[in-house]
Amino acid sequence: MNFNFGEILTRAWQIIWKHKILWVFGILASCSRGGGGSNGSSGFRSSGDNGFGSSGEQFRQWIADHPGLVVLAVVIFIVLVLLFIFLGTVGRIGLIKGTYRVEQGAASLVLGELFSESTPYFGRVFGLSFMVALIFLIIFIPISLLGSLAAGAAYICLLPLICILGLAGWVVTVIVEQANAAIVLEDLSLSAGFQRGWAIVRSNIGPALIMALILGVIGVVVGLVVAIPILVVVLPAVLAYYSNPDSSAPIVFMSVCVCLYLPIAIFLQGVVFAYIQSAWTLTFLSLTRKPDTGEQPKLDNPPPAGPEDSDKTLLARPNA
Repeated sequence: MNFNFGEILTRAWQIIWKHKILWVFGILASCSRGGGGSNGSSGFRSSGDNGFGSSGEQFRQWIADHPGLVVLAVVIFIVLVLLFIFLGTVGRIGLIKGTYRVEQGAASLVLGELFSESTPYFGRVFGLSFMVALIFLIIFIPISLLGSLAAGAAYICLLPLICILGLAGWVVTVIVEQANAAIVLEDLSLSAGFQRGWAIVRSNIGPALIMALILGVIGVVVGLVVAIPILVVVLPAVLAYYSNPDSSAPIVFMSVCVCLYLPIAIFLQGVVFAYIQSAWTLTFLSLTRKPDTGEQPKLDNPPPAGPEDSDKTLLARPNA
């Protein structure tokens, strides 16, 4: 197969740049990825002379005195998590559908229409991600417990297995990307979609893994660039706090700067995610295109072709 990486990467950028409504879906899709960046408190000292002990006791007492507020906070947290999962999954589906519609010749994309057409696939796409995550969780929990019980010595013996599982997880991620596209564009069930994704990757292991590596590098590099302003503010503030724990000014300044920059970071990450998901969708279309006709799976209600787009779609052309 003649797989043109440069053409797909270029076309993905053209799509999200012209149809900026996909940025919204990219921002939504990034909601479900989880930042995991709220571990800043672990770096502070836990000795009794910094007041954390008394603060912790006061906090426990406050929880005991306000059980209703605690329950309300837990409920709100659960609702927000479920909302982020829903929006993130629908955002991912919307990017797949939007990219496909553009490749089919759609002159424009409508936010509400694309959102409503994406919701029927939520259960299957989320179910696939949940199933894969649960399997890996079941595998890694015993490994983590074994390493903890052996004071970390078991990790040395299990290192080859951990590396193999990490590589397997990377391959499964590629399969899931193709399976998501198959579920949405070919209207398959969860199991059929995974089988379809596995068949595509197995038959095109080279292009699929190389594309995963390219998009992974792009995501990491852009993520580091986006994080630089936060590091520039956070590191000096933390050092200033350690040198003078009695002053809260550095922490307040850091918090204000991070809050002001956070919307920009979310926006940039959303655009990057839209680009990556668009590239994965184009990869699916390229890998599943019939060599003789260039035909693609058809949606139930294909969009009308725009005159300026009728001859510009990447995947309407047959393989060279």
